[in-house]
Amino acid sequence: MSRDGSAGLRHGWTTGACATAATTAAYTALLTGEFPDPVSIDLPGDKHPTFALAKEHLADGEAGASIVKDAGDDPDVTHGALVSARVSHGAPGSGVLFRAGEGVGTVTKPGLPLAVGEPAINPMPRQFIREHVTAVAREYGGTGDVVVEVSVENGAELARKTWNPRLGILGGLSILGTTGVVVPYSCSSWIDSIRRGIDVARAAGREHVAGCTGSTSERVAQELHGLPEDALLDMGDFAGAVLKYLRRHPVPRLTVAGGIGKLAKLAEGHLDLHSARSQVSFAALATLVTEAGGSPELVDGVRTANTALDALQQCTAAGLPLGDLVAAGARRTAEGVLREAPVQVDVVVIDRAGTIVGRA
Repeated sequence: MSRDGSAGLRHGWTTGACATAATTAAYTALLTGEFPDPVSIDLPGDKHPTFALAKEHLADGEAGASIVKDAGDDPDVTHGALVSARVSHGAPGSGVLFRAGEGVGTVTKPGLPLAVGEPAINPMPRQFIREHVTAVAREYGGTGDVVVEVSVENGAELARKTWNPRLGILGGLSILGTTGVVVPYSCSSWIDSIRRGIDVARAAGREHVAGCTGSTSERVAQELHGLPEDALLDMGDFAGAVLKYLRRHPVPRLTVAGGIGKLAKLAEGHLDLHSARSQVSFAALATLVTEAGGSPELVDGVRTANTALDALQQCTAAGLPLGDLVAAGARRTAEGVLREAPVQVDVVVIDRAGTIVGRA
C-alpha cells in the first residue's frame, strides 16, 4: 500500500462536495418541505456520491442541512468536520449569492482567485453549488435566486492548522475542491496552498520569497533576510511545486531553506522530499566529498553514514564544507527546474538546531 493515493486507500469528499450536497438538500427542502436523505450530487468524472444528512432545519423562508465530511484515508484537517449550508430566497434575478457562515473565512488580501471581501468558497465549489441550485429549481419550480450561507463547525479553530491566516483568509476555513474528490495522500490542498501563497506574495509586491521545509528553516530564513510573513512559503516536501509554479509566475528572488537531509535529496534531483518517496543517497554525498578532495577515510565514512547529519558532522570535523556542497547542488537543481525564469536562487542549509551549516 503506497502513500501516494493508490492501491488500497479509500477516497473521500472535499468540503466543496459536502457544501454542494448540503445546499442541494436544503434548497430541495425549501421548495418541497422535504429533505432528500441521503442526498445525491453529480461531480466530474461521472461520479454521483450520496451523503447522509447529519442535521436538518426548516423554517419560514429558509432551510439548512449539515453533512459530516469524510476525507477517506487522507489525513485531512477537516476530516469529520460538520459542513452546513443554509439556503434562503434571494431577490429576483440575483442568482446564487454566497455568504460566509461561522467557521468559513473571508478573503482580506489580493492575489487569490476571489475578490477581497468575498467568502472563502473557491471557484469550483461555487460552480458546483450553482449547477445544483439550477437543477433543483428546474425540478421543483424554483427561481434559482438564493442566498447560500456555508459554515463549518469549529472552522476557525481548524483554520489555524492551515495556510489561511498567512494567505489573508480570516475567520475560518476555505471551502475547497476542484473535482469534489479527496485523493489520499495526494496532498493537493498543500500544493494548492503553495500556489496561492505565491499569488498573494506577488499581489503584495514581494520581490523575495522563501520556500522552507519546516518551521525551523522558516524562522532562519525570516531572520536572515527580514522577510514578512506573506513572503514565507511552507514548502514542506514539495520543492517541485514551488519551483514549477515560480517558473510560470516568477518572483525576482527565491531562498530555499531546509535541513541537510531534505536538501541533499534536492541536490540529487529529487523534487518530492518526503521520506516515503525519496531517500538520501550516501553514495552521492560520498561523490561530492571525493570531488571536494576529501580523504579516502572520509569518503568511506560518508558512504556508510547513518544519516545526512552524521555525514555532515564527519565532514565538519575534517574541515570539509559538506553543507555548502549540498547547497550548491540544491541550487543547481532549482535553477534547472526554473529554466530561464527570471528568478535568482539562493539556498540555506541548516542542522536540527537551526544553525546554518551551508549556503549557496
